[in-house]
Amino acid sequence: MAAAKQAKLFDQMSTESTGYSAKDIEVLEGLEPVRKRPGMYIGGTDERAYHHLFAEVLDNSMDEAVAGHASRIEIKLDAEGFITVTDNGRGIPVDPHPKFPKKSALEVIMTTLHAGGKFSDKAYETAGGLHGVGISVVNALSELVEVEVARDKVLYRQTFSRGIPQDKLKKVGTAPNRRGTAVKFKPDFQIFGEKMRFRPARLFQMARSKAYLYRGVEVRWSCDPALLPEDSKVPAEATLSYPNGLADQLDEVFKDKATITDAAFTGLVDQGGEGKVEWAIAWTRAGFGESDGFSRSYCNTIPTPDGGTHEAGFRAAITKGLRNFGELTGNKKASEITAEDIMGHSGLLLSVFIKGPEFVGQTKDKLSTTAAFRLVENSVRDRFDHWLAGSPKEADKLLSWAVERAEERQRRRKQKEISRKSATKKLRLPGKLADCSDKGPEGTELFLVEGDSAGGSAKQARDRKSQAILPLRGKILNVESASLDKMMNNQEINDLSLALGTQLGKKFDMDDLRYDRIIIMTDADVDGAHIASLLITFFYRMTPGLIESGRLFLAMPPLYKLSNKGTIVYAMDDADRAQKMKENFKPNQKVDMTRFKGLGEMNPGQLKETTMNPATRTLARVTLEAIDDVEVPAEELINTLMGKKAELRFRFIQENAAFVEELDI
Repeated sequence: MAAAKQAKLFDQMSTESTGYSAKDIEVLEGLEPVRKRPGMYIGGTDERAYHHLFAEVLDNSMDEAVAGHASRIEIKLDAEGFITVTDNGRGIPVDPHPKFPKKSALEVIMTTLHAGGKFSDKAYETAGGLHGVGISVVNALSELVEVEVARDKVLYRQTFSRGIPQDKLKKVGTAPNRRGTAVKFKPDFQIFGEKMRFRPARLFQMARSKAYLYRGVEVRWSCDPALLPEDSKVPAEATLSYPNGLADQLDEVFKDKATITDAAFTGLVDQGGEGKVEWAIAWTRAGFGESDGFSRSYCNTIPTPDGGTHEAGFRAAITKGLRNFGELTGNKKASEITAEDIMGHSGLLLSVFIKGPEFVGQTKDKLSTTAAFRLVENSVRDRFDHWLAGSPKEADKLLSWAVERAEERQRRRKQKEISRKSATKKLRLPGKLADCSDKGPEGTELFLVEGDSAGGSAKQARDRKSQAILPLRGKILNVESASLDKMMNNQEINDLSLALGTQLGKKFDMDDLRYDRIIIMTDADVDGAHIASLLITFFYRMTPGLIESGRLFLAMPPLYKLSNKGTIVYAMDDADRAQKMKENFKPNQKVDMTRFKGLGEMNPGQLKETTMNPATRTLARVTLEAIDDVEVPAEELINTLMGKKAELRFRFIQENAAFVEELDI
């Protein structure tokens, strides 16, 4: 009895002391979990997630087409921001649901998580939507959704707002010449913000990708012309149909590139109940800019940007096949070829259709179905062997190129090993690098300095223990518009790579960085800003992850020196100069003002005090955060401002430089 009283007293004390009891446990019902935690269902609330809603609706129509019930999909983007996806499939069922007899099947599908026709293969043999989540998530995260269904020559309609039905399913007329489903929706500004909009270029690319993936469907695209810039490559209307599937898409990718072999390796294999595999691959010496090669893979028309088992199966088939061909032709070096050697400069398109695929996460970025590896490898391997045997000269070209890449890989590996062994002996560092004495990267800084003159001052001003100086000769190569071969032959970029202690591009490894911070130190003028922008572009493209890690900085040298007798202050710009004048000097006091034209004009003492000494300097960290009032992703912004197309830069400046009312020339 005493024990029971003690336990009751303990429970009471526990509840009173923490204030945490059963009433604090929330139970989210219906679609509330989606609105509370959208990131769990669509990966976030950014632009990618915004467009993912369109992908979910489009995938449903594509599933109808792949199942053989639809031959046409129409996509319409209107001026108000609504997008409508219409197919001529069977139409969402509208009869009462057996489990919820007061609701139509359509309403259940739209308002209930994990409700759909794809949990078994009764309605769909293969499908991209598997969890019954997609369309209900779109409904939950849209300010308005209107669904029309044409079945049995009758047209039905129901509307929803933020996941809640606004009316019951209604018969709104006859539809003697129509069948299928139309979903019109607009994402909710309460979730995504008021400035987020659909981007026609992105939608058109997504629609075109679907048309490539299934040869039996015609995708009709339309967009309000008011949403398209005058020089936009996106048409206001288009009909997308590709009878050769991925082979047509590969031709588009390689239209401006020379390939190793005259013909691409393409194929389509239907293994019946096991699944279907389609592929198209070609190889080039030029690479693809951001990385050596690229791969776009899909499962049941769903993009898998992170690859997965189907890509692994393809790589295995190609690698084994080329090695085997080399052995048959007496090329002893063929055994040294790896998957990276043969796939590194390739452009691969791969699509599989399988039952019950398993993905990593709801956004389906990576395929994890084990059987997909075997399906793809078995489908591709024999066809690749026949392709090589059927064109011996072309096969020899591919083999010789792959062997060259293997030898280059081995050479670079040996160089890296030598570099690591000799790093402390300074044997493989650029001659003009003034390195610091600390052996580890912790606390060290590499200053990238504009010109030898400023480099000389910086070497005298630095802390030799922790600060290294690498003078740069003028403006470095713009990596955004240069070929990979040109980059690899550029002395300044090679010096940078050696000083950093890392390889570049896909092989960049943050753990190999020899310095804790990289600091760009250029003159406070237009040329200095241009050099800084070129360097930032280099780091963004060639050292992935470095900027995100917060290790890249801009030094902020002053523009003015103000002095009177024993008082000396420095000002960053005109506004700062005016403020410093008020704070440090009397109104009628004569002040000597020096405007620095460049870092080279500063003596080492001034450079140390103003720009290099951690106790007195100012640094600006380079980040990838959004720019106020400029809704452009970092990837697109770099391409616009630093790419080959001057007209994109001009348009960007026109659209975003309205604040420049006066120029100080």
